[in-house]
Amino acid sequence: MRIGIVSDTHDDLAAVEAAVALFEREGVDVVVHCGDFVAPFSVTPFDVGTVPDADDGRDAGGGSDAGFEFYAVRGNNDGEWTVESTVDAFGTYLGEAGTLSFGDGSEAGDDVSVAVTHGTSAVVVDALVDCGDYDYVFHGHTHAHGVEERDGTVRVNPGGLPIPVDGADDVFRVAVLDVDARDGPADPDAVTHYGLDV
Repeated sequence: MRIGIVSDTHDDLAAVEAAVALFEREGVDVVVHCGDFVAPFSVTPFDVGTVPDADDGRDAGGGSDAGFEFYAVRGNNDGEWTVESTVDAFGTYLGEAGTLSFGDGSEAGDDVSVAVTHGTSAVVVDALVDCGDYDYVFHGHTHAHGVEERDGTVRVNPGGLPIPVDGADDVFRVAVLDVDARDGPADPDAVTHYGLDV
């Protein structure tokens, strides 16, 4: 299983389309957006269909079989509340923060637990990482990509659009977590960041 991670797309359709194209090329099964779409029109390009539902064989999202499941949290710049209903039309909106579990549970250690928040509060991000309940914590907000392992939990910031703030990335970045490539439940080396030309 491969999980695409993106954040802080800020209504930039070229960035959104580049992220979707990369996730399709990389064969991701799930995409998690860590907030700051800003407006609903920049949500809809993520509606590329879903993979067939593993439980009953139906396509849960009504799209093509070549797509991915989609999850998102609210960012501090998501001022239009219709972002929620737009995401819910084809994916799952988690609100301010949420938890996800991926895997089929067939073998101990195969499942991956994830907490997702936008990252507006570094205290909340640190608390999620330090509590030890999750294998991975995904967040954005800083527009600076990074991956850090602390006491068995990996914090992942995919990055975001370049902004004129100290420490922010100079290129739009996203990340992919290859769950099957992990060496243990939480492996920072299973995360790859991609710089996208937009």
